[in-house]
Amino acid sequence: MRIGKVLVVCVGNICRSPMAQALLQQALQDNTDVTVTSAGLGALAGHAASKHAIALMQERGLDISGHKAQQLTPELIKDSDLVLVMEQGHRRALDALEPAARAKIYRLCEWRDQDIPDPYGGPREKFEEALALIEQGVADWAARIDAA
Repeated sequence: MRIGKVLVVCVGNICRSPMAQALLQQALQDNTDVTVTSAGLGALAGHAASKHAIALMQERGLDISGHKAQQLTPELIKDSDLVLVMEQGHRRALDALEPAARAKIYRLCEWRDQDIPDPYGGPREKFEEALALIEQGVADWAARIDAA
């Protein structure tokens, strides 16, 4: 299956999914057929990414300062070839929102059988812990997407 559109989902779309979106887009930069977007189950629509997320991405040479959170919709799910969520609970929520999409919804750390805890409201250390898992998941998925 060719993957052209990847959607990354978390809750607020200001911490985990913007970081994962930026990292996955960077990892797939040579694969110009793939676009990566992000959204939130309970998005803080229109809000910028968290200051810790912005700082951590800047340290990796990525600028997410222009990110604006968007609410997840059934249309975004339908329009995506692959949907990556942060937690098993997100998968269940998306399944309830768009049951026909079940086969294309996976956790970002699916291959490690791990959820990525939400760092929202926590100290920078919580963001660093989440980011370490996000980087592992992105590496796993980038290899699979490039091979598809």
